[in-house]
Amino acid sequence: MHSAISHQPPEHQHKRRLVALVFADVVSFSSLMGMDEIGTTIAVDERLAMFRREIGKYSGEFRSSAGDNAFMIFESGVDAVSFAVDMQKALARLNEDLPEDRQIRFRFGVNIGEILVRGDEITGDSINIASRIEAFANPGQVCISGAVYDHVSNKLGYGYEYLGGQRFKNINRAIDVFQVHENPTSAAMTPGLRRDRVPALDFQDVSNHSIVVLPFGFQGSDQNDQWFADGLTEDVTTSLSRFHQFFVIARGSAYLYRDPGRSPSEAARELGVRYAVGGTVRKAGSRIRITIQLLDALQDRTIWGEQYNRDIEDLFDLQDEITQIIVSATATQIEATECERIRLLPPTNLKAYGFVLQGHRHINRYTQTDVREARTLYDAALSCDASYARALAAKSRTFNLDWRYDWAENADTALDEALALALRAIDLDPSDARGYGELGYAHLYRKEHDAAIRAYERARKLNPNDADLMSDMADALAHSGRSEEAIELLQKAMRLNPFYPDQYIWHLGGAYFNLKRYEEAIKCIQEMQNPTEGRRILAASYGHLGRLEEARREAARVRAAHPNFSLDRWGAVQPDRNPEDVTHFVEGLKRAGL
Repeated sequence: MHSAISHQPPEHQHKRRLVALVFADVVSFSSLMGMDEIGTTIAVDERLAMFRREIGKYSGEFRSSAGDNAFMIFESGVDAVSFAVDMQKALARLNEDLPEDRQIRFRFGVNIGEILVRGDEITGDSINIASRIEAFANPGQVCISGAVYDHVSNKLGYGYEYLGGQRFKNINRAIDVFQVHENPTSAAMTPGLRRDRVPALDFQDVSNHSIVVLPFGFQGSDQNDQWFADGLTEDVTTSLSRFHQFFVIARGSAYLYRDPGRSPSEAARELGVRYAVGGTVRKAGSRIRITIQLLDALQDRTIWGEQYNRDIEDLFDLQDEITQIIVSATATQIEATECERIRLLPPTNLKAYGFVLQGHRHINRYTQTDVREARTLYDAALSCDASYARALAAKSRTFNLDWRYDWAENADTALDEALALALRAIDLDPSDARGYGELGYAHLYRKEHDAAIRAYERARKLNPNDADLMSDMADALAHSGRSEEAIELLQKAMRLNPFYPDQYIWHLGGAYFNLKRYEEAIKCIQEMQNPTEGRRILAASYGHLGRLEEARREAARVRAAHPNFSLDRWGAVQPDRNPEDVTHFVEGLKRAGL
């Protein structure tokens, strides 16, 4: 018996085809048209014409356009992502001489999947997913699905920032979304998808003092005020982290649960904690309304909820009040002295606080442009309040990043500037861990190991739940000849921050290498979302194992990523206390052919 479809002429039958799909859309098209309808139309048409002209070089096909967007298909994910990144670079060049409000910027979204083809018509869920992914990209950036990431992550030398498992309308499963970073080092401290991260826990074993503060939603007419919600989330997290009795999930991992469609209880269970704090922030003029609740995921019930209506200037007092209520509601016995210690010294005015929080939104993207913008905002905060310790500590981090990623205009003074700012922050607020963390980092790369460890130890006493601080301290321990301790600390950091960034793994691989546990070092680096910065460890590990073909392959990749790589210079900047650790690393690189 034949099915009905077999009687249809071939041109009416659907054929399945596996392709990579790309959507591109103009950012703020309506606003641009409102300012200059003719000029905007011409400029967008010119850019779409560039897509049509260039797409053939990437084995792609321009399928359609609706004025301000484009839909394209490619034979492979590598071609699709390469095209999207190259077009964003070309678009950036076209914008260089335009005022910011006239720049034509696109978002790109890329997916891989099957489509149904009938004549010139194509359909399928994969197309809908690609179109939804595009909206997650920052202006001028590219976002890809988890399917694309699996296809390209080991083939293209980019960095990948995990944006979480997203739920789309009419799609019955969560879709992992990544943002592509052209410079892989800029993604080193962004969240990562860890498929084998902390497994689902038996809730009988979950600590009664474990908690996650989920991103507060923002409700208001001006989305530029989103920082009120982000700031409240971060500050409540930081305040709770300072209690030694608590186990507090890191802000980076909690941020991936900002989807309002996912319940707080679900997030708590996936993260392996008992309690979840969630809420919303609404701003109207000089008034702010905060709705907040505390849920017990073990018993699946709300144990406390409240709504606050206050003047914005009362925000700092309100943060303290919320923290104290959460502590009380979870039945934690805290000494009065420790309660007093949780308070960060607030600025003298709210404007300085706002500048710092907006700066954090930039610095956490870890690009040179964003770090420059973050420093500008921190300087604006300091112009409002020159004694604001939090702004000084944050500004210190910008100089550290400049030095770390070779962005500094004057590399010789960048660490000195970071050190001076950290010391100033500590003088103004000796109760804040951030200043001590920045101090430790600056001391380490000045090769002042004892001072670095002392600073980190002080920071951890002040905030025992800061996972990023643990990772930085672990790196300092490994470079100080204490790699076993480093491994233990990194494993704890990964539990606090289940979507831990590549840098944690990089540090872990380095510690294993120092201990000559080469196979474990290799396994670590291979788990990085982009192992570009870890390939030196791979090359050296393979070299010491005598696996010279693999060592030379990794050495070639090191040269491709860093054409000016110098073994002498790299040996000189290694911040190891023990000369034999440097010799051990350099010898491995030499065996690999570097």
